[in-house]
Amino acid sequence: MASTQLFWPVSHRDDDFWVCMSCLGEVFYRKVPMPDCPSCHGVSTYEGFTLEAVRDWGTDDLIAKAVAAQQEAAAAPSAVESAAPVEAAD
Repeated sequence: MASTQLFWPVSHRDDDFWVCMSCLGEVFYRKVPMPDCPSCHGVSTYEGFTLEAVRDWGTDDLIAKAVAAQQEAAAAPSAVESAAPVEAAD
């Protein structure tokens, strides 16, 4: 059974990657999950970073997640961003 994860889109900035600062194990590209982190269930615990910054201090797993999220976003057709939540399937 596939669960649905809702995301809030985040405006484009230099720091496009949003890392959960509670668990340091989840990273999202230009979006943050709602209502909480899927791993640790931390709420409002995200900080923005560039890919270079994530590579400086992140674990190999976190860096791989960041690169995969960026590649997935680049491969997806460009959608108009709005203030409405975006749904994504796990």
